[in-house]
Amino acid sequence: MEGTTVTRAGERAIDAATMIEAFHRTARAHPDSVAVRTRDDEVSITWGELRERADALAGGLAKLGLQRGDTVALMFGNSPEFHLSDLAVMTRGATPFSIYQTYTPEQIRYLISDAGARMAIVQPQFVANVLEAQKDLPDLRHLIVAGGEAPEGTIPLSEVEGADPDFDAEAAARAVQPDDVLTLIYTSGTTGPPKGVQLSHRNIMSVVASLEEIIQLPDSGARVISWLPSAHVAERNAHHYIPIVFAGTITCCQNPREILEYLPAVRPHWFFAVPRIWEKLKAGLETMLAAQPEEQRRKVESALEAAREKVRLEQAGEPVPEELAARVAAADEEMFRALRAHLGLDEVVAVNVGAAPTPPEVLEFFHAIGIELAEIWGMSETTGAGTANRPGAVKIGTVGPAAPGIEVKLAEDGEVLVRGDCNMVGYRNQPARTAETIDAEGWLHTGDVGEIDHDGYLRIVDRKKELIINAAGKNMSPTNIEAAVKSASPLIGQACAIGDRRPYNTALIVLDADFAPAWAAQQGIPDTSLEALATRDEVRAAVQEGVDAANRKLARVEQIKKFTIIAGDWQPDGDELTPTMKLKRKPIAEKYAPEIEAMYS
Repeated sequence: MEGTTVTRAGERAIDAATMIEAFHRTARAHPDSVAVRTRDDEVSITWGELRERADALAGGLAKLGLQRGDTVALMFGNSPEFHLSDLAVMTRGATPFSIYQTYTPEQIRYLISDAGARMAIVQPQFVANVLEAQKDLPDLRHLIVAGGEAPEGTIPLSEVEGADPDFDAEAAARAVQPDDVLTLIYTSGTTGPPKGVQLSHRNIMSVVASLEEIIQLPDSGARVISWLPSAHVAERNAHHYIPIVFAGTITCCQNPREILEYLPAVRPHWFFAVPRIWEKLKAGLETMLAAQPEEQRRKVESALEAAREKVRLEQAGEPVPEELAARVAAADEEMFRALRAHLGLDEVVAVNVGAAPTPPEVLEFFHAIGIELAEIWGMSETTGAGTANRPGAVKIGTVGPAAPGIEVKLAEDGEVLVRGDCNMVGYRNQPARTAETIDAEGWLHTGDVGEIDHDGYLRIVDRKKELIINAAGKNMSPTNIEAAVKSASPLIGQACAIGDRRPYNTALIVLDADFAPAWAAQQGIPDTSLEALATRDEVRAAVQEGVDAANRKLARVEQIKKFTIIAGDWQPDGDELTPTMKLKRKPIAEKYAPEIEAMYS
């Protein structure tokens, strides 16, 4: 079968009982294949070298007192040192977990205390915040700095690696058991303090096995880009654990804002991104096409419309006329192939989107140009797994059927329930919350409300606690409303729908930090800062056009009656967004209370 890593005596990494066993099998089978690199290859580490260095670092950590079952905090950007450090802690039989780069000393203190971490390994740029947090963390005994100068009271990683040449890494790795905690994923804290989701080796190995049945990755060398925060389950799965099992090559993108530049440089085989990235890719292509001479632009627009029509017919299960199919095939050869190469997505085996609803128009656009963008769904508590649209069987508007080995059903109130080896061990230090989340029959209550069609495909309506119930008692999904608004205009970067217990819906709008200034410059507007643009009449008129277009696709009760353009931008892990760009609805409601009330006065 494709997508497997074969090692000596017929061993397969995917059949390993633990992630560290899978790592050792991969390192034995592919010692000279590149495991982790930077884009310029200034750093390039093979699987054999990574195994040697992880063993050496594990020995040094053990010499510092790291015991099997201990917890180690990691605070890294997307760098080769993260993969090395995580694997070294794993080799020792301890539990590594990641902290979001933007966290304050107070937030860092909470996570390290809750996790009971005895050590922390961090990059130099995060040392000051961790040192500040350490003042109230007497159990945090060692702070190890990966690269750069190590301030007083810290230890350079280079001194730890290889400090105990007699350490038996093989024996330490063999002692790791499937039910040992592999990592902690701390929830983003939209509804209170972050909860530590404990995931075991069994959890992640079951998810990798499930993925093998969905996506046929190459036997080795599958290219992926590490660019999401390693504290997020999607990053750990897609760009750390899965490449370990499939002997992939991980290219580290240290600045997530540069991800679109990395795509054509790396040409990944598998690419996962949140909806906003796909929206930006679509807007960028449309802007590029709009700048073409009129004759060429009309030709491309006509081809795109034909391709969209073909996608709509296929999605509806209707036959595609031969003439239309031939026309789209010709357009693919003449235009769309070049567009895929321009994006860097011409060699993908699969492309996925998740973490929030994706506007159907965005999915349809990429399908039209030959990129079968597929929505998937999961959460930290399910090891990031749950449902997935399969290549060749994508149903736009759904997150697919249950993944292999996973059961999905709906409770009486529509809440999505999940059962399988993907379900977490439980929340760290919170047995009561764990019991509330996983019932006696093993069903994990996700908090998402969904619908399942006759083919078993799941559609997520919204978070159970975030549904808008207006003054008339009508239930609505704010995320679906927001997705419609954002997809209606490239000027709109973020939208937050308001309407719970209100007579009508309103929205807070944030301009797109990349598109809005470029658009303003084309209009001859002198000050293109987001703060200045938020007050311009012509900007408001353009945003109104987008809101009107969105409203035409929404039910009357869902439509946005008024909106306010917020000055400035909303940054990940700021007042308004979680690190993974989910809206912090309660803080937004509090921070912008005057603006919200003004829309209802």
